[in-house]
Amino acid sequence: MRIADLLLPEFDQEIATTRRVLERVPDERGEWRPHPKSFPLGHLAQLVARMPGWATMVMERTELDIAPVGGGFPGYSFEKTATLLEEFDRNATAGRAAIEAAREEDWQVPWTFKRAGETLYVVSRYHMLRTSVLNHLVHHRAQLGVYLRLLDVPVPSMYGPTADERM
Repeated sequence: MRIADLLLPEFDQEIATTRRVLERVPDERGEWRPHPKSFPLGHLAQLVARMPGWATMVMERTELDIAPVGGGFPGYSFEKTATLLEEFDRNATAGRAAIEAAREEDWQVPWTFKRAGETLYVVSRYHMLRTSVLNHLVHHRAQLGVYLRLLDVPVPSMYGPTADERM
């Protein structure tokens, strides 16, 4: 079985679960944060909306500089949930297509992660997709779930029932 065929069911499951969480983000609370060191809700939701598109980047490139000298990252804005869902859906569709199109040899390609020109690590493309896309998406989705709980917004089921929703 192809690696892509193993990854796609997991990608699809995580995307569907993440969308259910993202749908619940209240528009009027974008600037809210649970702690001064925490990301604002609206920025965390925007990050989650963008992350499925990272699959496309991982499959099309072989390196990323997260903080290039001279800048380059567009930053965050506060958007309505409907706008975030549109971005999420576009990114999920593109990310899925990139994974589906991958050849077996694509997964072994070395992938370099940098900050300000300095190489932080080099791993296989497969490892980069698993850790920096799928696992990372689950991590930030979980944070979003905590934010929703603290705002008394019903948290949807993810891997099992929540206090608000049975599976």
